[in-house]
Amino acid sequence: MFKSTHIWISSYLKIELARLLKPRPWSKPTHIMFCFVDHYEPEWHNADADTQNRRMAEWINRYPKLAQGHKDADGCYPKHTFFSPAEVYVKEHLDQLAKLCARGFGEVEIHLHHDNDTEQGLRQKLEQAKKDFTKHGFLGKNKSTGEIGFAFIHGNWALNNSRKDGRWCGVNNESSILKSCGCYADFTFPSAPSETQTTIINSIYYPSGDEQKPKSHNSGTAVAAGKPISDRLMIIQGPLSLNWRKRKAGIFPRIENSDVTGANSPAPNRVDLWVDQNIGVKGKPDWIFVKVHTHGAQENNMNTLLGESMDKAFSYLESQYNDGKNYVLHYVTAREMYNIIKAAEAGEKGSPNDFRNYSIIGL
Repeated sequence: MFKSTHIWISSYLKIELARLLKPRPWSKPTHIMFCFVDHYEPEWHNADADTQNRRMAEWINRYPKLAQGHKDADGCYPKHTFFSPAEVYVKEHLDQLAKLCARGFGEVEIHLHHDNDTEQGLRQKLEQAKKDFTKHGFLGKNKSTGEIGFAFIHGNWALNNSRKDGRWCGVNNESSILKSCGCYADFTFPSAPSETQTTIINSIYYPSGDEQKPKSHNSGTAVAAGKPISDRLMIIQGPLSLNWRKRKAGIFPRIENSDVTGANSPAPNRVDLWVDQNIGVKGKPDWIFVKVHTHGAQENNMNTLLGESMDKAFSYLESQYNDGKNYVLHYVTAREMYNIIKAAEAGEKGSPNDFRNYSIIGL
């Protein structure tokens, strides 16, 4: 788990030191936006059709039973954003997800695995994915332009050709191509312990690096209230920190990378750590954005994600972070999270619930 920690640990220590010297101002109530994004791959490990169908059935049958037992301050169920792999489009899978999402349990966005690609090849893949996904009523529409908009997760974490060996991408200026094709935000990170992890952590920002070189998103400009930016792809990161309450060999802290798996369930101490990272828009301390991720179609993870562990995690969120006085909880999709961030960036006031469709509306 400590592989490639050198990439981000100095940023983490700086953040922790700043937290001690100058605590974040706490405005009551603090609104918590909770978003669950999923690298959703029923075909994982080249599964046969029967295995894929079983994986789909688990989610279609079990997730509503889990989610219906929980609601946020706005009356919304916990929402799951399924980032479906564009390179293995299966109509039947998306038909089933469409029925699930129509009941208020989530949305579907674009996930892509590619290798040794080109700018033209990437554009073609993204445009085809938009055509495929919109047939099922997925993705969104930009309120200003009317163009199709989508959120994105990079397969194998290698956004902007960020692996040293050049595998699993091939396109240095991937962010710009994504933006030009209608992508409004990337939800890939954190990727620790992968070498693709950025130096920037626990942030919402716009990349500012040299796009002719790999990993241009390793530097950036923080999203800030009153300072809107529209010409760059937004990067929305999840929590990355050290967990001193869950130690390796009873001594060393474990890395908290916001990945929910069968081996790393969403225990209360993890939920607290997610919130404590205070990921948000600069100048808007009363809105905190918590984005966690998983690979939901893998058998080793499903009992955690669809069973007692996740049920308890949602209950803990609702009991500790939704009292209406100190905290207000909002379950959001990736699209809704982006919209609320853009509202904060624009200096909007009021409840985040009012801005779920602020910039990108669902189809």
